[in-house]
Amino acid sequence: MNNDILAGVIFILVFGIVILVHEFGHFFVGRFFKVEIEEFGVGLPPKMISLFRWKETEFTLNWLPIGGFNRFKGENDPEVGGGLAAASAGVRLAVLLAGAVMNFLLGILIYSIIISKLGIPNFEVVQIFEVTPGSPAAQAGFRVDDIILEINGETINSEPKLRGIIGDHMDQEMSITLQRGEEIIETSATPLSKRSANQGALGFIPGYQYIDSPSFLTTLSYGTQTTVLHAKEILLFPAKILRGTLSPEEGRFIGFRGIYNIFQQTVDADVESRIEEPAASPASPAPPPTFYTLNLIASLTITLGVFNLLPFPALDGGRIFFIIPELIFRKRVPANFENAVHGIGMMLLLGFMLYINVMDFVNPVDIILP
Repeated sequence: MNNDILAGVIFILVFGIVILVHEFGHFFVGRFFKVEIEEFGVGLPPKMISLFRWKETEFTLNWLPIGGFNRFKGENDPEVGGGLAAASAGVRLAVLLAGAVMNFLLGILIYSIIISKLGIPNFEVVQIFEVTPGSPAAQAGFRVDDIILEINGETINSEPKLRGIIGDHMDQEMSITLQRGEEIIETSATPLSKRSANQGALGFIPGYQYIDSPSFLTTLSYGTQTTVLHAKEILLFPAKILRGTLSPEEGRFIGFRGIYNIFQQTVDADVESRIEEPAASPASPAPPPTFYTLNLIASLTITLGVFNLLPFPALDGGRIFFIIPELIFRKRVPANFENAVHGIGMMLLLGFMLYINVMDFVNPVDIILP
């Protein structure tokens, strides 16, 4: 199958599944607490067909094949008995949190799968998995299993830092310190901006050093730790941009076109890493799978979970923000005021989404492969 078609199919499936997982979280917890749900939609309206009815919920298939939705009874009207707004503060909080929790659980599952295949990652050691023949990295003497210690005197203790330094020194010669077994090697290389994103500016595939063959419980533990670290990194983006440790381009929001472009690049990188010859001798073992696409799926579901918990009106986090005073003071914010705030927030959110999707076409995003 053509890589572009494959990327398109994966994009639609993954984006839909990530959002459906989120909505199923709301659905299951809502049903557990006997909150009535009038419709569960697969895809976004307009409605194509009604699939079936289970209890009071109509399950529908809709024309826009991205994600899904829950239509709770009395979602914004506390006077409607059996509806979401009429439920207690604790029930509403549980229902609103459930979507993001499901996204985080999916992230844990994906990272656990990756760890079960590769081993336990040492996130402070960046290792070379593959070197493209004829690339700047190959000319600099990079070899599979080398560890990158320093670039221009800066210690390399994470893959994001590696990518950031390479991105900041395009078309500039960099001094690089490698470790090969017990040997320390000094070399230099120039990342080339003329090379495509799939080729990589230097032309090698990096990754973390993996150790041991973990048990099932160990993979879940490390999968959870990785998900938590990823969520923290997302929350720290604004502070990193202000401090200058992350460029605005690296921390920018992207829309559907941007996500699709990244899916194309990650699928291409995964496919090419499997079909290209290893840089070492033919007798050398093939490099481990890159799992770029699985990592991207984990990133997408965790980002969706974090974004939905932000205290912005119309988001789950914004609705949770209005529940907190009720839990503390036992006094509810007037429904009319809350609905007005969420209405304004929704308009601002739609405007923001329109802006970032337009910017995807004006200034397309590319991932930086080393």
